[in-house]
Amino acid sequence: MQLLTNRSKIVVKKQMNFWEKIYLPAILGGLAITIKHLFRKQTTISYPEQKRAFSATYRGEHVLKRDENGAERCTACGLCAVSCPAEAITMVAAERKPGEEKMYREEKYASVYEINMLRCIFCGYCEEACPKEAIFLTDRKVPSLFERNEFIYGKDKLVEPVEKSKRVDVSKRQTQEVAEFKKHTEYAHNH
Repeated sequence: MQLLTNRSKIVVKKQMNFWEKIYLPAILGGLAITIKHLFRKQTTISYPEQKRAFSATYRGEHVLKRDENGAERCTACGLCAVSCPAEAITMVAAERKPGEEKMYREEKYASVYEINMLRCIFCGYCEEACPKEAIFLTDRKVPSLFERNEFIYGKDKLVEPVEKSKRVDVSKRQTQEVAEFKKHTEYAHNH
C-alpha cells in the first residue's frame, strides 16, 4: 500500500488461532466486565420512589405573587417581557375599574399574562427585572404534558391563590442582600 509520503506499509492478514475463532476469550472478557458492574454502586435512581434533591438555586415553575392583602403585585410594566431572552412572556395591560382595588395593587394591571414554557429557558431574568417582586421562579418542576397548548401558562396557572396558607414560599430564592434591603421599610414600594 502506497502512502502520501512514498513510504510503503506492509499489511499482514494475520490468521486467527482456534481460541480466537470460537470467540470464547472475548465472551468471557465481556462477562467479566458485566459481573464487575453488578457489584458497583448504582448511579441511577428509581424516580417515582426516590426523588433527587434539588439545588437551592434551582429554577422551576413561575409564580405571580400576591401582596399581604391578597392583591396581585404585577403592574404590567413589561420589564419581565423585555428582559426575557427567549421572548416567552407576553402581557396585555388594562386599567383597574372602580371596586377592583382589592384585586389589583395599582391602577394598571396585567389583564393577560402568558408564559410560553416551551420557549422559556429558566434564566431568571424576569425575576431580576421585576421592580414589584411579582414574578418568581419556584422549586416546583414543570410537569410533562402531551399537548403544546398546555405549555402556555396564563394567569390561571401563574397567579398564586388568595389564601395565605396556599401561597408559594419564595424566600429561598431571595439573596441575603435582598432580605436585608427589605428590612428597611422606607425603601418599600407603594408605601
